[in-house]
Amino acid sequence: MLSGIFAELGPWNWLVLGFVLLALEIVLPGFFLLWIGIAALLTGAMSLQLWDWAAWTWHVQVVVFLALSLVAAYAGKKMIGSEVDQSDQPLLNRRGAQMIGRTATLTEPITEGRGRIRLGDTMWRVSGPDLPAGTRVRVTAAGDADLELVVEAV
Repeated sequence: MLSGIFAELGPWNWLVLGFVLLALEIVLPGFFLLWIGIAALLTGAMSLQLWDWAAWTWHVQVVVFLALSLVAAYAGKKMIGSEVDQSDQPLLNRRGAQMIGRTATLTEPITEGRGRIRLGDTMWRVSGPDLPAGTRVRVTAAGDADLELVVEAV
């Protein structure tokens, strides 16, 4: 059945598929279908040139399409990925990292490496050397997933 479809439409299958994928790229968000559509158009262009060649079977065409899809997706990732701008607020969603350098007073003593401080309106778990409550500490790092701060005595 599949070989019959390829034999009837010939190289136009790839060109139609390429244009359909490019149209879907306009409708759907993202850049992924663009690269596959370009690969289908390139395969269609090659099919127009090589259609009479005996070795240009539909199996070879599919392999060429898959290879071109991978190459086009990789090239597209390199082109688009190199233009990623740095954020003007790199610590926006990293609250723990925003606290580095701030000083606070221990509200709970650090015992066995764990305690608590209040920074702003938030109570933070802290780790560091054992210290009594009321000691002034400075945040030196953000721990696991920004849920814990590492402190040292001031």
